[in-house]
Amino acid sequence: MTTDERDGSMADREEINYDPASSRYHVYECPDCDNVVLALGRDEPPMSCHGESMVRVTDPDITVKPPDVKQVLLQAFGLPKAGLDICLCVIGDGPLSANEVAETLGYDRSTVTRYLNKLVDLGLLRRSELNREGGGVVNVYHSIDLERMRRETLIGFYVWAGEAAALIEDANITKQEYLDENPNRELPDIFWEAFPDD
Repeated sequence: MTTDERDGSMADREEINYDPASSRYHVYECPDCDNVVLALGRDEPPMSCHGESMVRVTDPDITVKPPDVKQVLLQAFGLPKAGLDICLCVIGDGPLSANEVAETLGYDRSTVTRYLNKLVDLGLLRRSELNREGGGVVNVYHSIDLERMRRETLIGFYVWAGEAAALIEDANITKQEYLDENPNRELPDIFWEAFPDD
């Protein structure tokens, strides 16, 4: 059975709607303006707006496709399955050199080295030099403290989610401005020109 067969494609996965009664996270909004915030694992409003507590959103009208961990790590951190495999290998068996990781997973050494360096840059692994018995040094990779990793990955995802939310807000403003200026025309491709691909 392939990974896709086991997990199902995103297109086949059932849509979900935010359920404030059973969710591990909560969405809050200001009753007086458009300010909206996301809080993970909290029962009380995380902040106030205009001097008043924000209120929990209870009646969203939008459904979304549920994410999976590979999709989130790819989108937020640029880590496909190979990067995740390499990270988990070091967390479970480290410290390891790039050669040892490549041998364990059966990946090309250059691929392993590229992802190990990316994982270090992301703060998910750390690198140190180890003296060889026969002389010389080799880079080895270690897991960081798991609580620190939890914090860093959540912060990294929130930064990504914040940038994504800002893009959506800019898109809504751009769309509304265009429709206000052109009430009798459909929204053209120029809308997407305001958001060029990287």
